[in-house]
Amino acid sequence: MTTGVLGASFRSALGPELAGLLAGPAGRVGVPDVTCREVWDGVPHPVRERVLAGARAELARPEPRLTAGAWARAARDGDRGAYEDRAWELQERVSRLVLAAVLTGEVADAADAGEVCPHLDAAVDGLVRFAEASTWCWASHDRFTAARGEVVPDADEPYLDLGAAEVAALFAWADHVLGPHLERRAPGLRRRLRREVDLRVLAPFERVRDWRWIGADGNPNNWNPWIHSAVLASALLLCEDEARRAGLVRLVVEGLDHYVAVLPDDGGVDEGIAYWWAGACRVLEVLDLLAGVGGPALDARALPLLAQLLRYPQRMHLGGSWYVNVGDAPPRLSGDRPWHVPYRWGVRLGQPETSAHAVAGARQEGDPAPPRAGLGRALAALADPRWCGAVAAESAPDDGSPWLAGEVWLPRLEVLVARQEASSAQGLTVAVKAGHNGEHHNHLDVGSYWVAVDGRPLVVDAGRPRYTTQTFGPDRYAAWPFRSEWHNVPEPGHPQCPGGEFAAREVAVSLDGARSVLSAELSGAYPAGPLTSWNRTVRLVRPAGAAGAYVDVEDTWRGRLPYARLRHLLSGHVELGDGWARVRAQGAGVVMHWDAAFAAASTEQVELDDPLLRASWGAFLTRLTLTVRAPGSAGRAVVRWEQAG
Repeated sequence: MTTGVLGASFRSALGPELAGLLAGPAGRVGVPDVTCREVWDGVPHPVRERVLAGARAELARPEPRLTAGAWARAARDGDRGAYEDRAWELQERVSRLVLAAVLTGEVADAADAGEVCPHLDAAVDGLVRFAEASTWCWASHDRFTAARGEVVPDADEPYLDLGAAEVAALFAWADHVLGPHLERRAPGLRRRLRREVDLRVLAPFERVRDWRWIGADGNPNNWNPWIHSAVLASALLLCEDEARRAGLVRLVVEGLDHYVAVLPDDGGVDEGIAYWWAGACRVLEVLDLLAGVGGPALDARALPLLAQLLRYPQRMHLGGSWYVNVGDAPPRLSGDRPWHVPYRWGVRLGQPETSAHAVAGARQEGDPAPPRAGLGRALAALADPRWCGAVAAESAPDDGSPWLAGEVWLPRLEVLVARQEASSAQGLTVAVKAGHNGEHHNHLDVGSYWVAVDGRPLVVDAGRPRYTTQTFGPDRYAAWPFRSEWHNVPEPGHPQCPGGEFAAREVAVSLDGARSVLSAELSGAYPAGPLTSWNRTVRLVRPAGAAGAYVDVEDTWRGRLPYARLRHLLSGHVELGDGWARVRAQGAGVVMHWDAAFAAASTEQVELDDPLLRASWGAFLTRLTLTVRAPGSAGRAVVRWEQAG
């Protein structure tokens, strides 16, 4: 194999002796099986009851159905969710039931009739439902079926995507943790689980070495660690051939290296906060798993990059459930994040503020072991008494929010986050990005910014709507939330253009405690034309004494423009006056000031019917546009934001 970042860390461990290092790995994956009652009976009562209550609710609902018609809708009308949502629901159902079966320890013989072990039996039903499905791939990903011009998947030509990876990981962890009870209650099932994972995941992974998601072209994304983590779990827990297991692990390390090699040394993730959990977080989990089963020879957790990567979520945090949402990330994290991963890594690397953020995040979401995050993740969380105890504790230390830095600059990502006061969400927080328009999950947002008050964003990025087959195709930017006209950027006679060549230049940052400043030349984000220059400078100013902090956004330009507009996307109730606007939401407020003689203001509401956008923002967002009355051949505009009294 080629030697990359991880290969160099493992040195000779990936050689012939690897099979010996990986022999009998099940006892070293950090999660004991159901017979280890000391661990599972020791889960704190509040955590245990939450899991069992979720399982009871699941048993009262009908099992989600995976239908050919729903799968075909991706081709027929572009609706990916008709099938993908049901697949996620079935996966979450099985995970909940497996967790409940582990916590209760229920089991019965194969011949025992009646509801003697309801959670275990229902989990078996769900596993078999997946085993009987023609495909585990999500329809929008299946290039093989699309190439045939068909809308029914071919079970003999499986496509290895995120959906297949998720089911393989589900099978691997369910088999591992419930193995002794499955042998007794459902003889033959474990053999079936192994067969399906081999045919649909392991064999295609070995056979096809040019999967696009591997990123051998130097452009990997979150698919890489997401799928590799599932392959690793399957190889360790389901593959009984030691030589083959070692070969699979070598391929996992080689493939994962493509992702690790391009991670920026500032720890930034251009896909956004939601995708940190799908990509970077899975790298941390893979490294934990490799170190656990292989010992020091397979322990690469001392890589300097990892400490920075671990800090990304806390650096993007605004307050409560709100985050700076670059790319396709939503502004609010849903309640299915494996917070125990950054918690444990924070402990390991001596970053107590990271661990504190993880505990706060899990408490905010209300679940220390969310099943939707994945069965393996939930099991690892439940099996960690320190983590469960920290989240279940009746009170948390009153030491503020130590993970909230006063100012953070990520030079590779070109994102600045600055707040009025360190270790507190109170007051003003501003975030601003430069970057380029070829980023993963890109929006046309070079030069955009956010303003939050008391942790609640009011000058916002809408985030992404529900994915369709159009989202990742040539018509991506037909959807309004992706276009520059709906971001907080200038419109100097033309919207921004997609592509990595459309980028900010001359990016400069100044951080001196009193001011946090980012300036950038934005003209490169727009098509060639009359625009000669557009410089944007965003400043958070923290005056000494009693004066309040404020954010200034200064734009200067040159070029004979047909028009010049400054766009602002706002969340909350908007009140418009002569040279001012006030935005209020959930007790937070901000006031915007500009020179009314210089620019005319107009507002329009966009009604939100998309379920994801509505879940973030409610019924509507408001776009406030300042149209420069006479752009001329050069100009300067300043907008000021202050906390509303």
